[in-house]
Amino acid sequence: MSILIDPPLWPAHNTFFSHLVSDTSLDELHAFAREQQVPQRAFDRDHYDVPQARYQQLLRAGAQEVSAGELVRRLISSGIRIPSRFRPEKLDGVLLRRFARTLPAPELGRQLLAAWSESHRKYHDRVHLLSVLEALDLLTEPDFDPDERRILELTAWFHDAVYRGTEEDEADSARMAQHLLSRHTNAAVRDEVHRLVLLSKHHDPKPHDHLGKIFSDADLEVLARPAAAYQRYTLAIAEEYAHVPRADFARGRSRILCALLAKDRIYATLTGQDRWEVTARANVRAELDRLAAWH
Repeated sequence: MSILIDPPLWPAHNTFFSHLVSDTSLDELHAFAREQQVPQRAFDRDHYDVPQARYQQLLRAGAQEVSAGELVRRLISSGIRIPSRFRPEKLDGVLLRRFARTLPAPELGRQLLAAWSESHRKYHDRVHLLSVLEALDLLTEPDFDPDERRILELTAWFHDAVYRGTEEDEADSARMAQHLLSRHTNAAVRDEVHRLVLLSKHHDPKPHDHLGKIFSDADLEVLARPAAAYQRYTLAIAEEYAHVPRADFARGRSRILCALLAKDRIYATLTGQDRWEVTARANVRAELDRLAAWH
């Protein structure tokens, strides 16, 4: 068990609070909290807030006392930590500022943000959008062609703008891009965004497809997260398909993962291969092993 707790130093509600975390998995954290009757409402995305009155009892139950700084360092290293910019109260502002740099069309930015904020989205949401945009930052140099960068960023904003979990999502998102960008970009930009959105269905860019390779890798960056963060991703995907029988979901998901492993390289760019290939393959194999028990 790797349950950590920092000293009760954080004032609120006429007492002081500690943070209770796991640096291994959220499953471990939730199981410990249930055993110790820590209420679910105390969970805040990557930790439980627990009052000072519970501190000694949680230590006796096995939580390891660490400093606040050590707790944060270990949580970040585990991949479980959610940076402040990804928290709901920050996301809208961060994303709208990014969109304003991409295209001076604030009404379109707000319209797209509303689409990405739909309540049924568990993985294909604003966090995924920001993650893809930040992955594009990693895959492009500072002197990257600004027109091509804008195309890639617009593709990120549109690639899951329509998300219902159906075979038509990418085509509908591509059509939305053509329609909504008609007032803001020329036909060449619209056509390229349309093409790249369609490419996101299978992530199979041609060898000469410079922008396609970059966008495909950015969209698949999630596969190379630390193991605990990858688990958070797989749970969110499963939640989006909760309406599908578990065995059917496992078979369908396994087919997608096996197709990824069958490729010579999951990532098409040299940067993606260097940064993510080894970890992604390990994560995908581990998920396939877990899904095998669901069939």
